[in-house]
Amino acid sequence: LDTMKTYFLCLSVLLAQKKFIYHYKNMRWAKGRHETYLCFVVKRRVGPNSLSFDFGHLRNRSGCHVELLFLRLLEAGALYSVGLCYSVTWFCSWSPCSDCSYRLAQFLSQTPNLRLRIYVSRLYFCDPEDSSAREGLRMLQRAGVQITVMNYEDYFYCWQTFVACRQRVFKAWDGLHQNSVQLARKLNDILQPGEAEDWGDAFELLGL
Repeated sequence: LDTMKTYFLCLSVLLAQKKFIYHYKNMRWAKGRHETYLCFVVKRRVGPNSLSFDFGHLRNRSGCHVELLFLRLLEAGALYSVGLCYSVTWFCSWSPCSDCSYRLAQFLSQTPNLRLRIYVSRLYFCDPEDSSAREGLRMLQRAGVQITVMNYEDYFYCWQTFVACRQRVFKAWDGLHQNSVQLARKLNDILQPGEAEDWGDAFELLGL
């Protein structure tokens, strides 16, 4: 896998509108969506009052999950240099699987100068309460990762930043808000199970 070539390709090419909507649509049953897309923003502090930015997108390639592909880019030096402080934001079509969560948590424990925030469109294999994917998300949270379900504002930002939108305004699909709210509730139940009843009361007030 030529990680450097893949990086520069993804950095220079914006996502097609139909591809973004197809892979990021937050439907409950995402049939046929076997790939994971990851849009990223990397901020690095290069001086007391100076930041530099990289952004782009990746998808699964040659059997390598996209989260691990991103780590390969870091290890190859495409996005990362020792000694600088980094803030990394991901917008993922699926939340990480258990193995990727473990690898990410392990990497972050060895890289204290990098902070990671993950926004997800859908939750990957998180329906069973005892699923390893759920425990993986809790592991990431313990490692200091902020995990959030994407809402309209996040989709709008991605549309403007990562998509060849040609000045076309992002239009929400049917069910975007309701699905986002329900997924946020599920994610909260996974990460903060003791607060589930309080969230339940709040969602009842919203009629959801």
